[in-house]
Amino acid sequence: MEFIDIPTEQTTAFTDAILALVSITACIYIYRIGRGGWKARLWEWLFFLLTIAAVLGAIVHGVKLSERLVSMLWSLINLSLGLMIAVFVIAVINDLKGMISSRKILPIILALGFGFWITTLSLPDNFLIFTIYEAVAMLFSFCGYVWLAFKDRLNGAWWMSAGILISIVASLVQASKMTSFQLIWEFDHNGTYHLIQMVAILFLLTGLRKSLKY
Repeated sequence: MEFIDIPTEQTTAFTDAILALVSITACIYIYRIGRGGWKARLWEWLFFLLTIAAVLGAIVHGVKLSERLVSMLWSLINLSLGLMIAVFVIAVINDLKGMISSRKILPIILALGFGFWITTLSLPDNFLIFTIYEAVAMLFSFCGYVWLAFKDRLNGAWWMSAGILISIVASLVQASKMTSFQLIWEFDHNGTYHLIQMVAILFLLTGLRKSLKY
C-alpha cells in the first residue's frame, strides 16, 4: 500500500479520519442517551453514514489507488452523504411535526437521497450537484430549528441552529476551494471543511443532549 505524498491530501485524509472518529463517537453517545427512541435512531443513522463517508474519504485522499477504484469509492461516498442528508431532513421534520409525520415522509426523502446519488453517477461535475442538494437541506434545517427555538418548542434548538449554521459555513469554505493555511501541517479547503464540521458536530451533540435527556 502506497500513500499519497501531496501535503494537502495527507492532511485531508488525516482530518477525514478524525472526523470519522468524532462521528462514530457521536453515534455511540446518541445510542447511550437516546433510550432507543425514534429520534435517537435517526441521529444514530445520520452519524453512522457520516462515519462511512469520512472513512472512505480518508482512503481516497490518503492512499494511491487505481482510477477505477477511486471512482467506485467516490460513488459510495456520494451514496453515504446523500442518504445522510436525507436522514438529516427527516430528523428535522421529526422535531417539527412529530414521529408520525416523519415516518410517513421517510420513504419519499430517502428516495430523493437515492435520486441524488443516481444523478452523481451520470454527471461529471457531481460536486456542484452535492453542493446544491446540501444547501437546500441545510437551509431548510436551519430555518426549522430557528423557528423551534423562537417558539421555545424544543430544548436545545438554538444549539442545533448554531451547529447547522457552522456546517453551512464549512460547506461554503469547501465550495470556495480558495482556503489554505499552514498550522504545523498544510491545509486546503477540504481539510478546513473537516475541521469546521467537527465543531458543528459538537454543537449538534449539545443540542441533542438537551432534547434527548428528559
